[in-house]
Amino acid sequence: MNIEDWRSQIKRGTLEFCVLLMIGQGERYGYELISQLEKRPILAAKESTIYPLLRRLLKEGLLASTWRESAEGLPPRKYYTITDAGREYLAAMEAEWRDLLSAIDELKEG
Repeated sequence: MNIEDWRSQIKRGTLEFCVLLMIGQGERYGYELISQLEKRPILAAKESTIYPLLRRLLKEGLLASTWRESAEGLPPRKYYTITDAGREYLAAMEAEWRDLLSAIDELKEG
């Protein structure tokens, strides 16, 4: 296995967490999420990854969405907000993430 394969596996496991973190901070639309992730190359994701993820999170009840007209005359955008169930799930993910990082730090320290 090369480092790119390993990075891809880690990314798949954390992308949902990152998307929920960003939407948990305030409503977002899909392209905005993609743009924010692109600022962090290790997290960059394409539309073909983000939009199916958003649809799944909507279906699972972790997100809600609403269409809104753009003030600049652009096509309407679908904005996503986190639901109460999404906040609970995100809190659980954050706890698991902290535990994972702590366990890795313990291993590094010997």
